[in-house]
Amino acid sequence: MAGNSGRRGAVRKAGSKKGAQVGTGGHSRRRLEGKGPTPKAEDRTYHPAHKRKVAREKREEQEAAIARARARTSIKIPAGHELIAGRNPVAEAVRANVPVERVFVLDTVKDDRVEEVIRLAAGMGAPVLEVTRRDLDVATDGAVHQGVAIEVPGYEYAHVDDLIADSLQQIGEPLLVALDQVTDPHNLGAVLRSAGAFGADGVIVPERRSAGVTTTAWKVSAGAAARVPVARATNLVRALEDCKRAGFFVVGLDGGGDADLRGLPLATGPLVVVTGAEGAGLSRLVRETCDQVVSIPISSRVESLNAAVATGIALYEVASVRASAEAQ
Repeated sequence: MAGNSGRRGAVRKAGSKKGAQVGTGGHSRRRLEGKGPTPKAEDRTYHPAHKRKVAREKREEQEAAIARARARTSIKIPAGHELIAGRNPVAEAVRANVPVERVFVLDTVKDDRVEEVIRLAAGMGAPVLEVTRRDLDVATDGAVHQGVAIEVPGYEYAHVDDLIADSLQQIGEPLLVALDQVTDPHNLGAVLRSAGAFGADGVIVPERRSAGVTTTAWKVSAGAAARVPVARATNLVRALEDCKRAGFFVVGLDGGGDADLRGLPLATGPLVVVTGAEGAGLSRLVRETCDQVVSIPISSRVESLNAAVATGIALYEVASVRASAEAQ
């Protein structure tokens, strides 16, 4: 019988009974300790939010350093005014009769373009101030200023309706460029340069989520910003529809276009070339507004082209098609 067996393991000790046993109360092991509240995501070093926080703090520190440096410089630019820096951009702006408030120049600069700027600016009644290289470096955010800069009122954008009307009055077929969500001022400046080189009558950009004509755009445009008007549209889709009602064809550039850019048939009539941001491409509504979406054939080793490069290629192709049509 159980309990009467001669096996040692079968003998029940006196006073023992089955059932729940009293615990040790954690005395025989390390007790659990609370870790406190969970840290914020931005305070956890492994979390993406922490990386964004570090980048934001670094950016804020750089902006604060620039603000401190500007507070110590002799060049104070009022709100709403801009600095145009670099010998070519400055010379082109002055030649285009852009109103000049002040000229800043290094006393060591000896250049025909700078002398021309000083002469023309003096004719406008603008004072010429000799400044240090450090002052110009700080005022232009470290841009290559080549020893000269001018202060001008904020850029005056054209109205879309005026830009359309003026382009229709030009000799030859009208040509406009529209940029959809292109936020880099370097790209805008390069587009203005290509627009000036290939005879475009103007550029349309949205008011929001788009680069404006800043000092950087002026510099990159190499003076084309003084010759090619830029219009800001409250709604880009509505502006493109206005162009279509005025007789323009609207052609969008996109890697997934339904036709090849080469030999574009629509190039021989009034035309608007629309370029989207690199990577994102054309927004849905803008794409739907286009009469045709074309792509630029590129090597499979490259995913996409920079917005400014794509625009330059498209404008060159339009100019080539029009030249061939005139020659026939």
